[in-house]
Amino acid sequence: MPLRNLHGAVAERGGSAFVLTVSDRGTPHVVHAEVIRSSDGLMAVVGAGTAHNASDRPQVSLLYPGRRPDDYSLIVDAVATVAATADGFRLRLTPTRAVLHRSAPAPDPTASPCGSDCIPLSLDVPR
Repeated sequence: MPLRNLHGAVAERGGSAFVLTVSDRGTPHVVHAEVIRSSDGLMAVVGAGTAHNASDRPQVSLLYPGRRPDDYSLIVDAVATVAATADGFRLRLTPTRAVLHRSAPAPDPTASPCGSDCIPLSLDVPR
């Protein structure tokens, strides 16, 4: 797998992902959103509900699903900061962890804590 950093994995997957937050009731809240790469992380364009959730509970995740049955999904955990804009809300996302994951046996079972085929990614963002 040639990709070993978050910047490259996001660039390969395009400009949208699922944003996962936690609601006031403690239930998952999932929306599909535009995601913009920036020099210091990622930005997601979201609605009021997602912005509210992220403001109260800033630990969020992004999910870029696999594009083919044998592809990896990209999962990014991040800390969100909410910003209101003229046309809605944006989450500034500071990644804390990222992994490429697929439900297949790990090539080296001792290298994967979950037993699946997981590739941890570097959070380094090229400047």
